[in-house]
Amino acid sequence: MSSFTAHPADDTAIATIRILAADVVSKANSGHPGAPMGLAPAAHVLFSRFLNANPKDSKWFNRDRFVLSNGLVYYLIYTDLISLSFRLQTCFARIWILSSLLTCCWRRCALQYVLLHLLGYKLSMDDLKQFRQLDSKTPGHPEAGHTDGIEVTTGPLGQGFANGVGLAMAQAHLAATYNKDGFDLINNYTYVFTGDGCLMEGVASEAASLGGHLQLGNLIVVSLTWFDLSTTTTVSQTFDLASTISFINSTDISIDGDTAVAFTENVEQRFLSYGWQVLHVDNGDSDLGGIYSAIAEARQEKNKPTLIRLRTTIGFGSKQAGTHGVHGSPLKADDIAQLKAKFGFPTDQSFYVPKETYELYAEFGKRGGALQAQWNSLLESYAQKYPNEHAELTRRIAGKLPEGWEKNLPVYKPSDPAQASRKLSEIVLTHLVPNIPELLGGSADLTGSNLTKVKGTVDFQPPSTGLGNYAGTYIRYGVREHGMGAIANGLAAYGAIIPFVATFLNFVSYASGAVRLSALSGHHVIWVATHDSIGLGEDGPTHQPVETAIALRATPNLAFWRPADGNETSAAYYVALTSKKTPSVLSLSRQNLPNLEGSTIEKALRGGYVLHEEENEDLTIVSTGSEVSIAVEAASKLKAEGIKTRVVSLPCWLTFDQQDEQYRLSVLRSGAPILSLEALSTAGWQKYSHEQYGLPSWGASAPYQKVYERFGITGTNIASVGKKVVEFYKKQGVPVVSPLLKAIHL
Repeated sequence: MSSFTAHPADDTAIATIRILAADVVSKANSGHPGAPMGLAPAAHVLFSRFLNANPKDSKWFNRDRFVLSNGLVYYLIYTDLISLSFRLQTCFARIWILSSLLTCCWRRCALQYVLLHLLGYKLSMDDLKQFRQLDSKTPGHPEAGHTDGIEVTTGPLGQGFANGVGLAMAQAHLAATYNKDGFDLINNYTYVFTGDGCLMEGVASEAASLGGHLQLGNLIVVSLTWFDLSTTTTVSQTFDLASTISFINSTDISIDGDTAVAFTENVEQRFLSYGWQVLHVDNGDSDLGGIYSAIAEARQEKNKPTLIRLRTTIGFGSKQAGTHGVHGSPLKADDIAQLKAKFGFPTDQSFYVPKETYELYAEFGKRGGALQAQWNSLLESYAQKYPNEHAELTRRIAGKLPEGWEKNLPVYKPSDPAQASRKLSEIVLTHLVPNIPELLGGSADLTGSNLTKVKGTVDFQPPSTGLGNYAGTYIRYGVREHGMGAIANGLAAYGAIIPFVATFLNFVSYASGAVRLSALSGHHVIWVATHDSIGLGEDGPTHQPVETAIALRATPNLAFWRPADGNETSAAYYVALTSKKTPSVLSLSRQNLPNLEGSTIEKALRGGYVLHEEENEDLTIVSTGSEVSIAVEAASKLKAEGIKTRVVSLPCWLTFDQQDEQYRLSVLRSGAPILSLEALSTAGWQKYSHEQYGLPSWGASAPYQKVYERFGITGTNIASVGKKVVEFYKKQGVPVVSPLLKAIHL
C-alpha cells in the first residue's frame, strides 16, 4: 500500500475550494458553505489522488463514477471537476457518490460544482457565478444530463447512496461478463460521501443491507462527522470505501436541530452487522495523510464495503467554524474577507483561483487522458482476441439493441388462449432475455408472482455464496422495493445495462421516490408491476392499487402501460426497450385476459387505437388493460339494442399523447360521447372522455369476479351505463366535441 506524498499546492488547492464555495453561496444568497469548507480536504485527496476519469471525455466508460447526493456540497465538486483530470493511481476506476451529508441536501451543491470547474469539466467560472439561477448549469441540486460530469440526479436523501450500490453492481456484473485474463477492461470503483440525513432514510438502509450481502468490493463511501463547537456535538459525514456502500454512526445537525432528538442509534454497529468494514479518520481538517491512508486501506478490502468516518470542523476557517451559525446561511462579508486573508488570498477579489491550483488539477487531468488512452489501446487488443465479446460490449456501451431483436416479440391472434398479462409478460421475457444480454432483471421477493425469472438464468450473487455469480442476470432484491428502484437507477446510469425490476403495482408506491428520479433523470428502467387492480381478488383493498395508476401517469416522462392482451403486452415491451430516456411501468393483471379481435402490435405501439370501429357511432368506450374485453362485451350488447358503439384501447397515455393531433382526433373523435372504463380511480380520464366509470372507493376482498360485480364493472352494467350516457347527450341537443379539443395544451 503506497503512502501519501504531499504536493506543494495541496494547501492552496484546499483553500481555493473553501473560498470558492463561500463566494458561490454568497453571490447566490442561497445555500450554505459550511459543508464544502469542511469537506474540502477529503474531496481534494479523493479527486487528486484516487479518482480516475477524463474531464475531456466525461462519458469514458471505465471512468470512476462520482455521485454527490447531499445537496450543498455539490458546488465544491463542480469546481474541482473543471480543472482536475483524474489520476491513474490504480488499475481500478472509481465511482464517487456523495450521499447526503446532512438532512438538508441542497446545502452541499456548491462542493460538486466547484470541483467540476477546477477539474476541467465543461463548467466555467461564469457558470459558478450563476449558482441556483434560472437556466444555469449549476442548479440547486445536481442533474444528470444537465451538467457535465454529473452521474446521477440526486437531492432527495438516500437516493444517491442507493444509486451507488447500483453503480457498483453494474461494474461487478460487466467485469464478470467481459473481463478476461490479461484484459481487465471494466474495473472502476464506486466512491460515496454520505451523512446522517441519508443514514436515516430507509432507502439507504435497504441498499446498504443488500450491498453488504453482495460483497461489492468496488464501492467506497465517505461519511463525515463535523465538530460543532457550540454544542460540543459532532456533525457527521461518512467516507466509505469498499465493496458496496458504507455508513457510520454520528451525531449530526438536521433541520430540526441536533440529530440527537431523533437519531441516536449506533450506525457503525448497524453497518458492521450488514457486513461492512468500518475505518476512522479523526482529523479530517488537515490530516491529508490520514485521509489518504484510510482510502488506500479501504481499497485493499475486496469482499465487503468499507465505511470511513471522517471527522471535520463544519465551516473550517470561518469565524463561526464549528457552530450552527455556519450551517444554514451564507457567510457575512467580513467573515469571507477574514477567511481569504487567513489563507493568503486577495480580500478584494471574488471567485479568485490561484494559478497553482489550476496547474495542480490540470496535471491530474493529463493523467486521466493518458489512462483513457491506455484503456482504448487495451480495448483494441481485446477486439483482436475476443471479437464477439468486443462487438457485444461496444454495442451495449453505445446503447444499441441487437439487430432484429424485435422479431422475437410474440404475436397473438384471437383464437389463442386467454392468459394473465403477467404471464404474457413472462412469455415476452422468455423470448427476449436470451437475445438481449443487457437485460438485468429482478424482483422484490415476488419472483413467483411477478413471473420475471427466465428459465435457465443465473442469479447475480457473490460466487462465494454458491447461489450464483456476478455474471448472473437475475437479482434477488429481497423485500426492498424502494432500494430496488434506486439501485435500478444506478444500474441504468452506469450504462450497457437495461434493468427491469418487479413487484405488485401497489408496492411501486413504496418506491415512488426512486421512480420519480428515474423519470426526471431519463433512466432506462422498466418496472414489471403485476396484480394491477381489483382483479387480484382475495388479497383485498390493502393490495388493490386504486390510486396508483394516476399517480404514475401524472409523473412527467414516465410511460405507464396497461396492456389488454398479448399483442399490447409485446407492444409495451417494444416501446419500453426503445425509449432510451423514458422509464416505463408495465401494469399487468393477475386474471386471464382474452386476445382481442382487432389488436395488433403495430396499432398498440401508438399508445391508443380503435379496437372496434363503427361508422356514425352513438358512443365510444375507451378503456385499458383487463377492462377492454368488458368494454367489447358491453359494445356487443349495446349494438343488439341498436346503439352503435366504438371501442378504443388506450394502453399508454404518454405514448398516445406523443402522436400527431390528426391521429389522436381520429381515435377519440367528435360526434358522439366518450365513456372511459377502468377498474381504478377515474382521476385523469377527463382528458380523454366526457364521462368516466371506475372505482369510487377502495376495493374489496373476494374472488375477483365478485369484486367486479360489486363495482358494476361487467359487460351488462357497462352497457346500461353506456345507454344512459347516450340518452343524456342526445337530450342536450348540441354537437358533441372531442375532449381532446382544448383552448390550452401544456
